[in-house]
Amino acid sequence: MATIATSRSVFTGWFTSTRSNNGNQCVEVCFDGDAVLIRDSKYRRDPASRPAEEPIIIVTASEWTSFLDTLDPGRSHSDPTAITTTVADAGHTTLRCGDITLTYTPEEWTAFLAGVRDGEFNRADVSV
Repeated sequence: MATIATSRSVFTGWFTSTRSNNGNQCVEVCFDGDAVLIRDSKYRRDPASRPAEEPIIIVTASEWTSFLDTLDPGRSHSDPTAITTTVADAGHTTLRCGDITLTYTPEEWTAFLAGVRDGEFNRADVSV
């Protein structure tokens, strides 16, 4: 089955990969002008586990594109990315940018990577 890559406009609100578990546990992304915001849906779903301030990674559109390039073996990449990823022994993947850290389960990360490969997180450059 062929998948059509889609690019999102400058502002779409928060969204997840279509492969996510109905949005219950996933990497959530929001495009807001030249900024790209990344958060973990677990904080919204379970207020008891929510820190006083929800951790959100914020990067520029070009930093986001560089990050996606490192995740998709079909893309070329040479620039270092502002976001680093680490995989723990249990398969959990940690995203880190500056002082902000987000940790995803193997299932959440697999759904996100599938969305990356399908082009679901490509950001359309829109000139105003």
